[in-house]
Order: sequence, then C-alpha cells, then structure tokens
Amino acid sequence: MDTVSGIGVLDKAVSVLDAVERGPLTLAGLVQATGLSRATAHRLAVALEVHGLLARDGGGRFTLGPRLAGLELPALARPALKELRDRTGESAQLYVRRGDQRLCVASLESPHGLRTIVPVGATLPLAVGSAGKVLRGDAGDWAQSVEERERGVASVSAPVRNPAGEVVAAVSVSGPIERTSRNPGDRYAGAVREAAAAISATLQRQTSSGSVPSAWTPS
Repeated sequence: MDTVSGIGVLDKAVSVLDAVERGPLTLAGLVQATGLSRATAHRLAVALEVHGLLARDGGGRFTLGPRLAGLELPALARPALKELRDRTGESAQLYVRRGDQRLCVASLESPHGLRTIVPVGATLPLAVGSAGKVLRGDAGDWAQSVEERERGVASVSAPVRNPAGEVVAAVSVSGPIERTSRNPGDRYAGAVREAAAAISATLQRQTSSGSVPSAWTPS
C-alpha cells in the first residue's frame, strides 16, 4: 500500500483500524479490506490487540478495542447519569478500568455546595472505593464504600455490562456522609442499579445496530 505519513508500519496499522471501524472482521476479511498480506495483517492486529486498540468478539473476529470503543461510552451514558444525579441529588460518575487504576470518563456534579468532585480524566486506585470493587469483579449487583478513598465521603456503584455480560464500566454516586449516611446502599443502590441497567441496555441496542463494537471488554 502507498504510504500516507511516510511511516509505512504506522499507515498499515491505521488501515487495519480503519477497516475494523466499519465492523468486526475475521483475519481473512481484514486481509481483503486492507490489501495487506495475511502475515502482516495478523501481526499488526495482534499488536493492536495487546495495546487495547483492537479486541475480539465471541466469534474471534477483530473489533475496536476498549481504548477506542470506550470513547463512545460517555455519550451513551450521559442521559442515565443525568437522571441518576437529578434523582439522588449527589454527584454521578462513570469509571472504566485502566490496568490497576480506574479512569473517570464522565462526571456530573451535585447541585449542593458541599459535594464530591471527580474530574473527567482523573485516575483513582482500583483497590479502594465502590467503583473499584465493581471493576475488580468483587461486587454483585452493587457495592458501597464509606471513607475508603477519602475521609467523609461515601459512594455506591453498580456494573455496566456489555452484551456478553462482562463488566465494562462502573456507575457511581458519591457524596458527603452527612447526606449519604454510613449505609449509602440503603438510599442509592436501587437508583444506581437502574442507571447501570439503562446504560447496559443502550449499549446492547447500539451494538445490535452496529454503532458500537460487540467486544466491549475491560482493559
């Protein structure tokens, strides 16, 4: 193939991403779509998979990986997060896993003067907090935490699942203990679970329509 950037291997890797962006592809389909040799297409696809830029669905086809597919998630989740924030009056966040940390990819602040603020792009420890429990797979339908990460703060989180049932994100509400109490799950578990279910259902619909890759897996 002709080079575009002057760096041949980069152009070839981008051609692989471009092809998969149009929909899941087998290796044979990738070869046909890119014009690359089978060996080159396979080598690049596997390397991109290692870096989370590609993934594979249940049929072994290459799809966009979590580092790219995750770019769609905040937009899909925003209506449910807004409903959650408005319903509980507390700050709502969406986290995805990044190795041994969790990354905030969406955040809506509480209208109260005293509130939890987690900016988009913040990375927090996976080992503490209700969202960490969800993303580690240590929670069932929901998890709560009280002063685990920050003094005076409590949170409740629930898992967002892809069509394969895998946890791909955690929806959270967090706020000061004086409002949430030391048993925040009693107040907020239902609302958080409903928000997570709504996002999971949206993800299912988008995947079925082909708008979002079907192999959402945590990185």
